[in-house]
Amino acid sequence: MLNREQIQSISTHSLSKLEALRSLMKSYGSALVAYSGGVDSSFVLKIASDVLGPNAVGLTALSPALPPEEEQEAARLASLIGARHVTVRSEELANPDYAKNPSNRCYFCKTELYDICEEKRSQLGLSVICDGFNADDLKDYRPGHQAAKEHQVKSPLAQVGFTKSEIRAWSFNLGLPTWDKPQMACLASRIPYGVGVTQDRLEQIGGAEADLRQLGFRTFRVRYHGDVARLEVGEEEYRRFESPELRRQTAQVLKARGFTFVALDLEPFRSGRMNEAAGYAPQPSAPPRD
Repeated sequence: MLNREQIQSISTHSLSKLEALRSLMKSYGSALVAYSGGVDSSFVLKIASDVLGPNAVGLTALSPALPPEEEQEAARLASLIGARHVTVRSEELANPDYAKNPSNRCYFCKTELYDICEEKRSQLGLSVICDGFNADDLKDYRPGHQAAKEHQVKSPLAQVGFTKSEIRAWSFNLGLPTWDKPQMACLASRIPYGVGVTQDRLEQIGGAEADLRQLGFRTFRVRYHGDVARLEVGEEEYRRFESPELRRQTAQVLKARGFTFVALDLEPFRSGRMNEAAGYAPQPSAPPRD
């Protein structure tokens, strides 16, 4: 995680990007932000709220793939920001193209999300829809971004070149508690492509990860492999497994959630590993243009 010296350096070198972001958001006049409560979308909502005031609205889609605690956290953070916040139930699981979990599963999820956003944007009389897609995301396999393009969703962070570290640094400067929040992703991302996404599996994974957070884990994923839970943890957390008691507790909570076997991955967690395993290596890409 960033220290104060790094935050200061990053902030100094990215001040022009912050100014460009504020100018870009102001040019929209009004905006609906697809807001999950994560690092990126929270930063977008904060800037939108600062620049556009009541003409900025955050929308959170309540999905089976969203951990329940994240729903409450998104509401709490929107209140802290002072932004108007609306929630809408999403039903991507009802779409068989999503439930089959193909390699472009995120496309169907984001299509559902942006359909909801477009309906709400029209109802509220707002000009544009914004997402939290950033410059670093351009390097990963993100089929959901195609849905954003089809719905003419704006990606202001990527457009001005904001990287993840810059977003975290400025989130710290602006008092957002998400500045050091671990990376989050929908629970369906824990299931290998080709293995069906079901309500039961999402609840199993979500419950298991909630239990592990109670044990103090911050950076990790519970990967679903049928009877096997493959646990990926951040490199900084490996030493915790020197404790026999923690190993026992970890196995106990995962087995209590229905897994028969528990495996600790010898490679540390990093975002995109499931994509890499499926043959979708990160690729550099040009920034989007409006």
